Amino acid sequence: MSVKRTSIHGQWSSRWAFVLAATGSAVGLGNIWKFPYITGENGGGAFVLVYLFCIACIGIPIMMAEILLGRRGRRSPINTMRVLAREGHHHPAWQYLGWIGVLAGFLILSYYSVIAGWALAYVFRAAGGLFVGAGGERVGEIFSALVTDPERLLAWHTIFVVMTMIVVSRGVQSGLEKAVRFLMPALFLLLAMLVGYAMSTGSFSQGMAFLFSPDFSKLTPAAVLIAMGHAFFTLSLGMGAIMVYGSYLPDDASIAQTSVTIALADTLVALMAGMAIFPIVFAHGLEPGAGPGLIFQTLPIAFGNMPAGTLFGTLFFVLLVFAAWTSAISLIEPAVAWLVENHGMSRVMASVWAGLITWVVGLGTVFSFNLWADDTIFGLTFFDLLDFATANVILPLGGLFIALFAGWTLSRKVTMDELKLGGISYQLWYILVRYVAPLAVVAIFLNVVGLLQFG
Repeated sequence: MSVKRTSIHGQWSSRWAFVLAATGSAVGLGNIWKFPYITGENGGGAFVLVYLFCIACIGIPIMMAEILLGRRGRRSPINTMRVLAREGHHHPAWQYLGWIGVLAGFLILSYYSVIAGWALAYVFRAAGGLFVGAGGERVGEIFSALVTDPERLLAWHTIFVVMTMIVVSRGVQSGLEKAVRFLMPALFLLLAMLVGYAMSTGSFSQGMAFLFSPDFSKLTPAAVLIAMGHAFFTLSLGMGAIMVYGSYLPDDASIAQTSVTIALADTLVALMAGMAIFPIVFAHGLEPGAGPGLIFQTLPIAFGNMPAGTLFGTLFFVLLVFAAWTSAISLIEPAVAWLVENHGMSRVMASVWAGLITWVVGLGTVFSFNLWADDTIFGLTFFDLLDFATANVILPLGGLFIALFAGWTLSRKVTMDELKLGGISYQLWYILVRYVAPLAVVAIFLNVVGLLQFG
């Protein structure tokens, strides 16, 4: 007999609302800020191929699994895993999978809000015409002046956390759902305009060659791990966001169709960002492996030297902020939902507490770029350590356990009931989530551990 539950937090108004919300969660700084610079650091085309493979064979099956768990449990990730474990007479330790997701969301949002603060600051810099006629050296100076000033970074970090908590406190449907209906199409449109500009730089073919021509000699085991980790990061997997969003999904919505749609939209944004940024990088003699500041040191050059660049630059960074905003809301929603369910808090009070903890942890990232820039742990700054641990360790491990629970612990009857797939489609998902995804994660981890251990 099929078990049907309802969420106390409400439900998306339609499948399309869920697609937009989940795409808003997936499409954010990971696509536009992070994907271009990690591609640059890891050799370009070969890295992109591995990334696309990870999206198709690991990311989509695990996303389907995470959504079906959320819809089946209709609660926060922690309580969903507790309910599903009890329902199927499985070990109660499975509830810690939910805790892993909530922890990952907290840690990621703590530094995500700092980077989003950069985008907020750049809205006003672009609107003020600060980039007009600026070359690479001048833009670099502007960026350096921002990140080396702890007071400025703290202010923007605080503003973004408050913005996020305001929307979360209003509820998912009334805040997030209304916003993404307009913001996501606009972001696609502006990225298309930027790609069009990149075609006029004279270095478009060089940028495309870097992005799409694979050189496997530059592909290291560490780069494969980073590609897999980013597939989890950019699809919001293993951090509880997709599971809690899935708990608001209507029963008649197709999990498979929505997962594929979200993954395609997310990947398209990432590739478009690379197509827009790398030609600009090469046209201005910049380094494609410039690191986390790449988008803040390349796009402003384009805006400063293109017709109506002040207008397009301002709009781009406004929409980048909103893309980050929709992702940030999804990162903190699992914790807020758990506080409401388990401690009887109002959404407002739960949002305040969740936001305060996030803000405090985020101070470490704020100071990583200035006061603590020379203080490292295992050779990494606080920000670098959080970024590496979440994207390359916690999220893949969370995804691994999601795959194991959906593929090996839940009964086939439960997964078939939620996925509602035909014979061949279900068998393909079942093989991928039961064998391919877990083995790929484990194999990559063992490869990297061996590399680190034996040099």
